[in-house]
Amino acid sequence: MLVTMIVLTIVVLLIVLLMLRMPVALSLGLSGALGLGILQGTDYTTNVLGSVPFSATASFSLTIIPMFILMGMFAMRARIAEHVFAVANHMVSRFPGGLGVATVMACAGFSAVSGSSIGTAATMSKLSVGQMRAYGYPAALATGIVAIAGTLGVVIPPSTFLVLYAIMTGESVAQILAAGIIPGILSALGYIVYILVVGHRQIVRPEATLVEAVAVAHADAAEARTRRSPSTESGASAAPLPPGTPNTEAVQQVYGRTLRTLPWRGLVRLSMIFLIILGGMFSGIFTSTESAAIAAFVALVILLWEFRRDGWATMWGNVKGALLDTAQTTSMVFMILVGSSVFSTFLIAAHVPDTVTNWVAGLDVPPLLTIGLLLLLLLPLGTALDEISVLIITIPIIYPIAMELGFNGIWLGLMIVKLTAIGMVTPPVGMTCFVVSGATGVRTETVFRGVLPLMLMDLVVSAILFFVPAITLFLPSLVAQGAG
Repeated sequence: MLVTMIVLTIVVLLIVLLMLRMPVALSLGLSGALGLGILQGTDYTTNVLGSVPFSATASFSLTIIPMFILMGMFAMRARIAEHVFAVANHMVSRFPGGLGVATVMACAGFSAVSGSSIGTAATMSKLSVGQMRAYGYPAALATGIVAIAGTLGVVIPPSTFLVLYAIMTGESVAQILAAGIIPGILSALGYIVYILVVGHRQIVRPEATLVEAVAVAHADAAEARTRRSPSTESGASAAPLPPGTPNTEAVQQVYGRTLRTLPWRGLVRLSMIFLIILGGMFSGIFTSTESAAIAAFVALVILLWEFRRDGWATMWGNVKGALLDTAQTTSMVFMILVGSSVFSTFLIAAHVPDTVTNWVAGLDVPPLLTIGLLLLLLLPLGTALDEISVLIITIPIIYPIAMELGFNGIWLGLMIVKLTAIGMVTPPVGMTCFVVSGATGVRTETVFRGVLPLMLMDLVVSAILFFVPAITLFLPSLVAQGAG
């Protein structure tokens, strides 16, 4: 009973520290250290604090994480997302809701090189929300599409979070990355179905293209000016565009292209990076870490080539920015690893995983229901913590239970990452929604209102993946056969 009270007190302390906006790594480390001090004494605690920072991070397998992050940063600055968005928009923007579909397609494509939901949402917010608003999309729908499609970054390989799960559990990195392909595609198709069937009805002028909408706005302004100045000659200059209206010439440069002049190089570069990562691993030519390093180098070459005409200063500025962003993100990830390792050591010292496993095994309920309830707990956790923190806190508890009940570790990893991603857009604290709100200036409650119906589509897809594991395990089984 005393140990139970200590565990509950430490968990409450962790929640309070997080609510006070203390960094996640410090919250985990302080809570875990205090719990260890109460349970085991100060000598044991100081030994743990002295050894854990090294033991938690001194693993060669972890080098794949900064390599994937670096690759994503280079790809982000190489304008790959912008080029993919331009091509996708040209292909589908004529359809009702086409610009929203193009946004989902671009998010899926960019996720294949960025591996980050936050990075994907931030990038696509700047690229597409303004265009959708000019096209007639309500603010809620435009931002909701970007927020939910941004979650594809943690599912579609190369996902840093799937890799982290594999490292923590000992599962195959190649198989867990392969497991994210079909679920990622199904999720994107779910968003597209909603946009085409329901979402496009909210668009004010779905029959007009963006260029036409801008032209009409310009013509209306010119006509209003003519009415105010009857003596204006027909050759007089047209009225200026309303503030915030996209420039017609700039819009035509991006969306009025012919098939020949579209930036196909973005798709070629995207495919090249994707094939290096997955093709190298699946064929056995490269290890997972080698694939990530080679892909990062290729992304660097692409970045330098993209800005080759802008001079060395521009190229170095982009490279330097990508390196600094990578260092910041990698430091955050490894700090969380250290803090969570201290907290996990406390949980193990308090026998929490064993206690929970025995309690769950003793319940008179079907194993599938047990795992389903544990997975649903990830939704509220995702509203308060980032994906990495949720993974690191919950995997030591959920994974042993699932293995005890006979579930597949690859399928479990995909479900954990998928539901954690949904938690990232769940009100009231969905982090991805705050990112979109900050990048666009749209109120956070508006983003939440737009993301809710799309989140329901995501839950439907998750339910299908939960009850039909063969969908998730099809590609990993082929990888396992190839490796054998």
